[in-house]
Amino acid sequence: MTPFANSTTWLTGYIPDIPTPFDEAGAVDLTAFAWLCERQIQAGVTAIVVCETAGEFSTLTSAECDAVVRTAAEIAHGRVRVIAGAGSNSTSQGVERARRAELAGADALLSVVPYYNKPMQTGIDAHFRAIANSTALPVILHDIPVRTIRGMADDTLLKLAEKPQFIGLKDSTADLSRLPRLRSMAPAPFRLMSGDDVTALAFLTGGGDGCISIVSNIDPLMCRDIFSSVTLGRLQFAQRLHQRLLPLSILVAEENPAAIKYALSLRGAIRADTRLPLVGLSDQAKSRITDAITAIGEDDLTPTETNASRAISARDHAYSSVPGGTS
Repeated sequence: MTPFANSTTWLTGYIPDIPTPFDEAGAVDLTAFAWLCERQIQAGVTAIVVCETAGEFSTLTSAECDAVVRTAAEIAHGRVRVIAGAGSNSTSQGVERARRAELAGADALLSVVPYYNKPMQTGIDAHFRAIANSTALPVILHDIPVRTIRGMADDTLLKLAEKPQFIGLKDSTADLSRLPRLRSMAPAPFRLMSGDDVTALAFLTGGGDGCISIVSNIDPLMCRDIFSSVTLGRLQFAQRLHQRLLPLSILVAEENPAAIKYALSLRGAIRADTRLPLVGLSDQAKSRITDAITAIGEDDLTPTETNASRAISARDHAYSSVPGGTS
C-alpha cells in the first residue's frame, strides 16, 4: 500500500477497469495483463482497477486474483494507484478478498453491493462495514443494480460516506438525477465516479469526479482528452470525442467483458477468450464492434519502452498477432 492511499484527490478522471487476459490454455496471461497496465500508465491515468467486472473476478481463483493484483502493483510501482475488486455476495469471502488484496499490494478496494442474495439496506451497510474493518485500505463502493438486483439506497450510501475509509462511489446506475443529490449531501472528500461510459460525459459535466471506465481500455488518450476538455470548459470538443466513442460504449455495455476483450483483440492487444459461463460474441456482435472500432480510428498500441515494458517478451512486445496465438 502506498503512503498516499488515504487521500482522495487521485480518484479522478477516466480510470480503466482492466480485463484479465487468458492464454491459449485458458490460464491467466500475466504478460499481456502487465502490458495492458503499462499502456494505461503511459496514457496518464491516476489509477487502474483490476479483478473487477471486466477482470472476470467471479471466475478467478484466489491465487489468480493474488497474482493479478501483485502484477499490477509491480507494474505500477507507485506511479498510479491499484484498485482491487473485493466484491462477493458472501461477506466472509469479501473480507478474505480484501485482506488478500492488501497483502498483494493494492492501494484501494472496489467493493460491489452483494448480488443474488438481495440483502436489506441494513445488511448492505453491515456488509461494507465488515469489509472496511478487515483492512487498512480505503474502500470505493460500487452500486450496479443491473447486476446485483438490489441497489444501494442514498441513505445507506451517505451513512457509509461518514466513515473516512469509504472514499468514493462507482455509480453504475446511469441515474443522472442522483448525482446532484449525492453531491449536495456527501462529505466534501467523497468522490463520485460514473460506472457507465454511455452517460459518463453528462455525469462529468454535472459535477462528477470521473469515470471508472470499460471503453478507456480501447482509447485511454481520447478518454483523457474528454476529461481534460470538461475541466477546461471545452464542452463542445468533449462532446465530439464522446460521440466518437459512443457506439463502442453502447456495444461494450451490452456484453461486458466479452465485448471489450474482442475489441482489444482486434487491435492485437490480448486474446478474446473468456471463461464460462461467458462465451464469445456472435458473428453479428463482432461485426458491429469491428465497425465501431473502425469509426474511432487508429490507435497506437505499441508500448513505450520503459523498465516495465522491457520486461515483456519480444514476442508479446511486438503484438503482430494476439499474444499467445489468435482468437
